[in-house]
Amino acid sequence: MGEKIVIIDDRYPHYREEQEVLARIRAKVVQIKGQDPAEIKAACRDADGIIVNLAPITSELIAGFEKCRVISRYGVGYDAVDVPAATARKIWVANVPDYCEEDVSDQAFALFMSCVRKVALRDRLVRAGTWDYKSGGRKWRIAGKTFVFFGFGRIARAFHRKLSGFGLARTLVFDPFLEAAAIKAAGAAKADFETALKEGDFFSIHMPLNDDTRGLFNEAVFRKMKPTAILVNTSRGPIIDEAALYKALKEGWINSAGLDVFIREPVNADSPLLTLDNITVSGHEGWYSEESFSELKRKAAENVADALEKGRPRCPVNKF
Repeated sequence: MGEKIVIIDDRYPHYREEQEVLARIRAKVVQIKGQDPAEIKAACRDADGIIVNLAPITSELIAGFEKCRVISRYGVGYDAVDVPAATARKIWVANVPDYCEEDVSDQAFALFMSCVRKVALRDRLVRAGTWDYKSGGRKWRIAGKTFVFFGFGRIARAFHRKLSGFGLARTLVFDPFLEAAAIKAAGAAKADFETALKEGDFFSIHMPLNDDTRGLFNEAVFRKMKPTAILVNTSRGPIIDEAALYKALKEGWINSAGLDVFIREPVNADSPLLTLDNITVSGHEGWYSEESFSELKRKAAENVADALEKGRPRCPVNKF
């Protein structure tokens, strides 16, 4: 076929999986580094397909794509791509929703356990010479408590499975897109947002970022949680109002938080959140393992190959 595929990325050390997949359609693969719009515009003007990581694909850029039939995003989220603009041009937008549920749920579990047992804080204190069980603050056991999932997709369900042996009293799910029967079949109970906030002990966010979820976890929400509450977010940073979270943690409205994601990434070194002891952080790396790394790259390329060869990507997020 000989189509031109542009990979917009400077994150990965190699592109062997992409090259192997795209070889089946005899594609010419061009890789550009960075996120400069002018460079993207020039490279993608005559591209048949695009694979993108973090660079925003705006309506202005899409307007300059003369041949593009598919934009495939490395990852689950696709908020950096202007999907309506692509749809208007009959360009498929695709993602990889099924590559890292084990890895992100492991990360959520690790952040949760660090908050429950104060692992990161106690590590710092012991290294500094403090040997006192009281120094890390009070702890409560997991057994007998209520765990709440905000969103109950693949990653949340994997996390739920991993929690099954901890003796939780119950699991509540706030997910407006799932019926109560489906949630019950998975061993949990459907709850409205207010009930979940009031009755939950532990919370894990697994929602997409959109107009409804942006800033959803604000000061009013944190004030409704128990002072012993633990919040984990491995989804998208802007779902949480970080100023409100800082206040909630600083003033003890909730107990602690574990964050893999932030509003701005990389997170600013002077972020007030990083001054707190009752927070465990990581750098938007929940998706990563050697296995998921290879799977992500292969499946992102398969979206493009399928769209060009079969007329539809493996995992489209739009339709026309």
